[in-house]
Amino acid sequence: MNRNWLLVVFAGIIEIFWAMGLKHSDDLLTWSGTLLLIILSFIVLMAATKKVPVATAYAVFTGIGTAGTVLVEIIFFGEPFSWIKIGFILLLLVGVICLKLVTTESDQKEGAA
Repeated sequence: MNRNWLLVVFAGIIEIFWAMGLKHSDDLLTWSGTLLLIILSFIVLMAATKKVPVATAYAVFTGIGTAGTVLVEIIFFGEPFSWIKIGFILLLLVGVICLKLVTTESDQKEGAA
């Protein structure tokens, strides 16, 4: 896995934290932290899309965020466990992995046609 794909994964991990912040923020400090994480995740994602196709990067980003948020909510915040949820997370992760496997990076420089 190269730098650009690592950036997509990192942006997805940041998304997990800001998604939790949307639910659990209740004062100015936590809302500010959530907003900063949203901005940071999209800055990292935009850096990754200089070489990775936007559609694939965004699908992987949201897949990581979705799966991670569900798992964190179950493990740390008492959301009800369901095998159906786990099954759909696995299906989502298979799709994300397959997208990554069939996507090649662009060799074009920024601004080139």
